Amino acid sequence: MRPSLLTLAMMLSTSPLLGLDLFVATDGNDRWSGRLAAPTGAGQDGPYATLERARDEIRRLKKDNTLPAGPVNVFLRAGVHALSRPFELTAADSGSKDAPITYRAWQSEQARLIGGREVTSFTRVTDRAVLARLDPAAKDQLYQADVKALGVTDFGEVVKASQRFELFFQDKPMTLARWPNEGFVKIVDVVGGEPTQIHGHKGDKIGKFTYEGDRPSRWKGEPDIRLLGYWFWDWADAYEKVDSIDTEKRIISTVPPYHHYGYRKGQRYCALNLLAELDSPGEWYLDRGAGILYFWPPAAIDSAKAFVSVTGRIVTLTGVSHVTLRGLHLEFSRGTAITVKDGSHNLVAGCTLRNLGGQAVTISGGTENGVVGCDIHDTGDGGITLDGGDRKTLAPGMHYAINNHIHDYSRTSKTYRTAVSTSGVGNRIANNLIHDAPHMALGLSGNEHLIELNEIHTVCMDTDDAGAFYMGRDWTWRGNLIRYNYFHHIGRFSGNVGVQSIYLDDWASGTTVFGNICYRGGRGILVGGGRNNTVENNVFVDCKPAVHVDSRGLGWAKYYFDQTDNTLVERLKQVPYQDSPWSTRYPELLTLYQDEPALAKYNAVVRNISTGGRWLDLLDGLTDKVVTVKDNLVDQDPHFVDPAKGDFRLKDDSPAFRLGFKQIPVEKIGLYKDELRASWPPPGRPAGKP
Repeated sequence: MRPSLLTLAMMLSTSPLLGLDLFVATDGNDRWSGRLAAPTGAGQDGPYATLERARDEIRRLKKDNTLPAGPVNVFLRAGVHALSRPFELTAADSGSKDAPITYRAWQSEQARLIGGREVTSFTRVTDRAVLARLDPAAKDQLYQADVKALGVTDFGEVVKASQRFELFFQDKPMTLARWPNEGFVKIVDVVGGEPTQIHGHKGDKIGKFTYEGDRPSRWKGEPDIRLLGYWFWDWADAYEKVDSIDTEKRIISTVPPYHHYGYRKGQRYCALNLLAELDSPGEWYLDRGAGILYFWPPAAIDSAKAFVSVTGRIVTLTGVSHVTLRGLHLEFSRGTAITVKDGSHNLVAGCTLRNLGGQAVTISGGTENGVVGCDIHDTGDGGITLDGGDRKTLAPGMHYAINNHIHDYSRTSKTYRTAVSTSGVGNRIANNLIHDAPHMALGLSGNEHLIELNEIHTVCMDTDDAGAFYMGRDWTWRGNLIRYNYFHHIGRFSGNVGVQSIYLDDWASGTTVFGNICYRGGRGILVGGGRNNTVENNVFVDCKPAVHVDSRGLGWAKYYFDQTDNTLVERLKQVPYQDSPWSTRYPELLTLYQDEPALAKYNAVVRNISTGGRWLDLLDGLTDKVVTVKDNLVDQDPHFVDPAKGDFRLKDDSPAFRLGFKQIPVEKIGLYKDELRASWPPPGRPAGKP
């Protein structure tokens, strides 16, 4: 599932003996030849001004059969290349195995491809009506700019994913004016009572709740107040629009349709998009009627550039093959920066993708497309999505995300926005460093994926009942391998359930968890009712517990087996499990519902190390006669090399080896230095291995 060395060599060739080099520069001209890296002294020839011109030149040469044999490189010179619409590549723009096409930064220059518009016209706010709405501390700090005068008239949506208008300053996302400035306040009570069916999607939901204090009395006249909250569960956030506020009874009413699960007393929320709450450095507000942007800069207004997001995407590849984007900076889009749909052998390599409203890269369909060596941070949603392979035939997609540094993602959508997720069949996520996020790091659906050699820490920091790695609620997602990953310092929110490093939720089955290290990872591994899972050769340090296995179908989730019409049955029927290759690869599905499906059978917990914390929880009547538990080294000194420094390799005299434990290749975990890394060492940490 890893691209071949020959394939990568062809995709990344930069100095061909044959082929074509074209250049694009901010001081270029689309009437020039594009064959020169800089304008001539006489200004008669030089690079193109736009990527579209370079793309169209390649198309013309193809049509005329005059494109030189060999690789084609389109080099972007340093500077800000601002787009008013996405740069689009289609099947006509494909390269080939022997003649790949690469769009890349020239040498070590920083070429910034942005989907935003620079704001240059800030002035002090003098409007008395505006100043009267502000906190006294903000009145002398506020600036304004007319963004309509800059040609920006589409303001998108306030909070809707992929359509958010945002402001960036000092190359960082700024904060939509909110209250409180940090954290959340809590629902005092729910008007009319809480939903009656807390595990289903039904029940009475009334979008009214009470609040404490008098702060909302400041919000009179605000035209579009939004609330972000974990309204019922601490793993399900949503934005709600305010309909009205009764300041005498202290009741907030929201606009239907109400939150999916309803509302519950004591749950967290905050208010956003309020001019009256622009009271802190870094906050901003847009008057959408007038097109006026208000901003309290965190530093002198002329000390850095300000940008607002304009385009939905930055680059799209549809039906394209053998095209590489390399060494570029992509920023300031409202949605996902790069989308790759169908096609094959496309690569995003060594790019920096930051300050985005949506995700960094999504790959869907096609085969052998990948993201390698990128730095990804400050995205509104997630990082990378890989969707490929045919679940009916179990043919692999062979997409990959390798050696990427992903952090500070899920800024605005707080849950189920992963650093990397994969779906379909046969994709690979490896050697990524992932950290600092409110919810999960890795998500999986489908079959026969490989998750290996990743380092993950400080995720699931604002959520409960969550996993750094997560999959669940489908009997048919089988054949997946999670191995040689290092999870540490997972979670900080004090909820009712807790967090886990590896979460095989709601009957996730047929998964092998081998050779992982979980250090201060909440629960190390949770197996939630599934079967045919193997937990083997893992190291657990200070986890509580190291391993949890329950048979929830006999406990709180018994209702799933009291009815024949449920999610598990529906998803089983969606795949041809009675036909080959399903029937030969996963024969246990053929007799699943005749073999006590509610009982968590055929799970094995073998040859693991557990020290500190707590070892094993078997719940809902499970015993070691149902779950195979053997050859584990528990609460004995395993002879780690240097646990105080996080070095959990085993010394040669470790008693675990006598039980058949295999050394974990710690030296191969995490990022590694090569020519495709966007930066080295990773910012904020020294080079090296965990």
